Amino acid sequence: MNIRTLSMKELSDKLNKKEISAKEVCEEYLEAAEKIDSEINGFVRFTPDAAVSQAEKADEKRAKGETMSPLAGVPYGMKDNICTKGSITSCASKMLENFVPPYDAFVTEKLNDANAVMIGKTNMDEFAMGSTTENSAFKVTKNPVDKTRVPGGSSGGSAAVVKAGEVPFALGSDTGGSIRQPAAFCGCVGMKPTYGRVSRSGLVAFASSLDQIGTLTNTVEDSAVVLNVIAGHDENDSTSVNYEKPDFTSELNAGVKGMKAALPKEYFAEGISPDVKEAVLNAAKEFEKMGVEVDEVSLPSLKYALPAYYVISSSEASSNLSRFDGVRYGFRASDYEADDIDDFYKKTRSEGFGREVKRRIMLGAFALSAGYYDAYYKKALSVRTVVINNFNSIFKNHDFVIAPVAPTTAYKIGEKTSDPLQMYLGDIYTVPVNIAGLPGISLPCGRDKDNMPIGMQLIGKAFDEVSLYRAANAYEKEASK
Repeated sequence: MNIRTLSMKELSDKLNKKEISAKEVCEEYLEAAEKIDSEINGFVRFTPDAAVSQAEKADEKRAKGETMSPLAGVPYGMKDNICTKGSITSCASKMLENFVPPYDAFVTEKLNDANAVMIGKTNMDEFAMGSTTENSAFKVTKNPVDKTRVPGGSSGGSAAVVKAGEVPFALGSDTGGSIRQPAAFCGCVGMKPTYGRVSRSGLVAFASSLDQIGTLTNTVEDSAVVLNVIAGHDENDSTSVNYEKPDFTSELNAGVKGMKAALPKEYFAEGISPDVKEAVLNAAKEFEKMGVEVDEVSLPSLKYALPAYYVISSSEASSNLSRFDGVRYGFRASDYEADDIDDFYKKTRSEGFGREVKRRIMLGAFALSAGYYDAYYKKALSVRTVVINNFNSIFKNHDFVIAPVAPTTAYKIGEKTSDPLQMYLGDIYTVPVNIAGLPGISLPCGRDKDNMPIGMQLIGKAFDEVSLYRAANAYEKEASK
């Protein structure tokens, strides 16, 4: 039996029937991942001893006849900005390269309780700032579909290890598309839940009002199964919403007949690749064939969402990252004599942060400065309200929105590193979802002329992930025929 060819559900069934052991699964995935990853660079570090220990614990519980989670004994990868007690959480940055958290993130605890098996931490853009995973301080992750291309970012490592078969699922974080865009570039399924659905406790903050932890999987069903485990209210997180948690798999096979979808015309305007446009519009036609009423609508705030996002996210980043000063923990410049404390901070942060992180801190500090606060940050918050109102208007008559994830498919490694503005423009279709706090799921809907995956995103009403999974699963089944 080739364990790695099994779907997550098949793997779980065989584990529960004791046809295979969690330790066997763990060892096979670890061996394969370490071999495959030498070419992909999806993991920033492996945790083999802890993984085997977790697998043995799952086997012991099964042997006692305990009721087990569908994830018990299933290996996974954890993005390197999500805290794991006793294991380095570096955010792919020199600033935290030796930081070992004394606690687990909320989602880590949930996965530990479910007896899932973490085999390592996945690579990412430093402090989640980037769209290609080229901004890591340690290595550049490659797209498993074409190793000369980027996997997307900032959760590029998580998407790459899932697509490459190194793990059945991985967790990522999404601030402006950082789960959905790499899922689209690599050809897997990425779910960014409603803001507040999954606790951010233990997630190293980039932009606190935008960050959300989510899933990267091979199938829509697998995504729903993982979200069932990691979602829930957390009293330690003030942004965690105490909202009724449904079974996200409950309507997977309910079909989509009678549902209404919106197709915002602004998503298909100038700048989108012809291949991407055609694939997403064809997917909309497939929904119509399945009984969905698809209407063209307008989302006029789309063109303002991207600049508003970069002002808000950079402002929050400049505040959040001020804690990394070399005094309390993390990297500290030590090869010189400081004139004063300000000089010490400057040296530490200059050496500890990478170029992109420093760029965003400077942008955020500028937007929050006394002379520019009203003109930039306050104006960006006003745009946020407009974006929310635009979506609310659409959802009065529609169940979900159909849109592309990115204007293009995965591009060559190094192609856009010298032009950050071009890279920022690639986030134009994903950032409105974070600004409005809505759920969004990315799933494959075709290939371009170079045979690279094309991603479609479905955007739903707040806390209505069930409907998104229902629509996404129906399309996935239809597309696989």
